[in-house]
Amino acid sequence: MTLRLGNASGFYGDRFDALREMLTGGELDVLTGDYLAELTMLILGRDRLKDPGAGYARTFLRQLEDCLGLARERGVRIVTNAGGLNPAGLADAVRQLADRLGIPVRVAHVEGDDLTAAHPGSLAAHAYLGGFGIAECLRAGADIVVTGRVTDAALVTGPAAAHFGWRPGEYDRLAGAVVAGHVLECGTQATGGNYAFFAEAGARWDLRRPGFPLAELHEDGSCVITKHPGTGGFVDVGTVTAQLLYETGGARYPGPDVTARLDSVRLSQDGPDRVRIEGVRGEAPPPTLKVGRNRLGGFRNEVVFVLTGLDIEAKAALVREQMADALAKSPPAGTRWELVRTDRPDADTEETASALLRLVVRDRDQETVGRALTGAAVELALASYPGFHVLAPPGKGAPYGVFEDVYVPQGDVPHMAVLHDGRRIPVPPAQDTLVLQDSPAPPLPEPYPAGGPTRRAPLGLVAGARSGDKGGNANVGVWVRSDEAWRWLAHTLTAETFRRLLPETAELAVTRHILPNLRALNFTVEGVLGEGVAAQHRFDPQAKALGEWLRSRHLDIPEALL
Repeated sequence: MTLRLGNASGFYGDRFDALREMLTGGELDVLTGDYLAELTMLILGRDRLKDPGAGYARTFLRQLEDCLGLARERGVRIVTNAGGLNPAGLADAVRQLADRLGIPVRVAHVEGDDLTAAHPGSLAAHAYLGGFGIAECLRAGADIVVTGRVTDAALVTGPAAAHFGWRPGEYDRLAGAVVAGHVLECGTQATGGNYAFFAEAGARWDLRRPGFPLAELHEDGSCVITKHPGTGGFVDVGTVTAQLLYETGGARYPGPDVTARLDSVRLSQDGPDRVRIEGVRGEAPPPTLKVGRNRLGGFRNEVVFVLTGLDIEAKAALVREQMADALAKSPPAGTRWELVRTDRPDADTEETASALLRLVVRDRDQETVGRALTGAAVELALASYPGFHVLAPPGKGAPYGVFEDVYVPQGDVPHMAVLHDGRRIPVPPAQDTLVLQDSPAPPLPEPYPAGGPTRRAPLGLVAGARSGDKGGNANVGVWVRSDEAWRWLAHTLTAETFRRLLPETAELAVTRHILPNLRALNFTVEGVLGEGVAAQHRFDPQAKALGEWLRSRHLDIPEALL
């Protein structure tokens, strides 16, 4: 008995017509859509400030207007976290849409994640719920289930538990569904999107419009990751490995229903565009649930000075000296200068002859970082370095958000399934729990033979990487595609080497996790993103390209691996 689950959204703003593509492209039982991220919750929170009836992903409603009849006709059930901060509101809106279209559907929703009232000062505070509320809704006959903040993998574990009759405590099966859900949750990242070896893959597959992924999930928790026939992109062990490493940490991947052991995952190619995942082991979940808190952190402003041609360093130094008085009059809580050397010598365009000097200021008071400060930059227009100009007129400053995560006992969260007929079914917390602990480091493979010829070359010629954010921390997963390369990588890319290759992390805590089954290392970098993506602490606020920076760095690599 196989359950076919597809994904049609990896984030709020993903490809609009993916819902129709997945419904028409092949056989499905359940179609999921992930619309939520840390930043999305802040955006929806600000929407709700303006309109208490808002707070959900409106895009989903527009997609459903086009596709509700298709889903009903094909018997595909839809499960989505597009409810955001207002799942009951979105469920009502879906019912109204269905009535207007004359399509009979049963709509249920899951609530209880909203803990904002218990966290004063938060714009939104939401617990990450598991999949058993979704399962209750589906078992009662819902065609569409809308949730708020659940774990991304819950969109798969819920339907799986309902379909196969799984109960709490069936940890290996649940862990298998968690792994499948984690692979599906980011949509086309599992089918060639954002793939480290895209240049190589592009010679074999069309990567211009990757198809969305689906999982053929089995009763024992194993699955095959694939995609609809004829769609773009590709699925192989590399694309699945990359997504498995994305935004995870060590061998234990905790969730509300189960802790999945990523070090137990076994991948194998099962034919063209088919990767089998099996062997996943699970453990009891932690006794606590993660709560994501978003609050307004203050106001942020920036000025980008364009420095063209010669004497770039001297031009930058002059501007900094000229702005010193304005910054000293009412010092912002945070001031950051960054010179980005995008210029090149003897350039044949003005843009490629130019560098960028960014001034970023932050403070809780909007006036401190407002026009009184940025206006001082404009006043330099005729009194500073030759060629003075800025990228955009300085503004008055914009609010920025801060993301924090805290943990509460599972029993403190009123997880509730609200069925299509209005009945409210409480979902009990996990009865058996296990405090999360780091796994013992597994043994390393035998070192790669020393003494052979090496070449100074980019790490990315041998290794792939994918990186992302978790609050203020970043995760960088690195993997290789052969046992010989793994012998070299496991002994070469230590946490110390990682810090040396990425000097921005030199003073930060970097933890290395070893996943031999995947021939992979996963690095957690604490604090590199400051107060989270919404705070825009750095140039790449979600650390999306941190892995690609690492791949571009040079090491002495055995020639036999190149």
